[in-house]
Amino acid sequence: MANKLIIKEETKQEKYESLYIQLKSLTQDEPDLIANLSNCTSVIKSFFGFYWIGFYLVKKDQLVLGPFQGTVACTRIQKGKGVCGTSWLNKETIIVDDVDQFPGHIACSSESKSEIVVPIIIGNEVIAVLDIDHDQYSTFDNTDKNGLEKIADLTSTWF
Repeated sequence: MANKLIIKEETKQEKYESLYIQLKSLTQDEPDLIANLSNCTSVIKSFFGFYWIGFYLVKKDQLVLGPFQGTVACTRIQKGKGVCGTSWLNKETIIVDDVDQFPGHIACSSESKSEIVVPIIIGNEVIAVLDIDHDQYSTFDNTDKNGLEKIADLTSTWF
């Protein structure tokens, strides 16, 4: 009887822990915001394969598209509009299982089915949001929320 190699698959939480360590290491000596945000989107996409990942930066009282991975995106979002603008207004993470059911959802792509938006906060001010979309419904949960909020805390140190 041959020995079988057993490979343990990482849980989602373990993936977020690994992701955080890799991002912290990758960005610790890089002072450039855009370089760090760009690498962050790439690493998240490679870990999870989400449909769209990007940052919107607060500029002149609106969210402006920053580094992202995925299809063409909306360039500017007003405060309180869509999932990103609502996350910014309320200063809280929002998980949407079906984007078509979110009041005022801004459809940048018809392929997007579910979404999570995490505000990046310094002091008491939102300076950016991390927006992640998936092409399947009900993709995100509290494990994603907790993992991405920890990443948002890390990204706040880059500003």
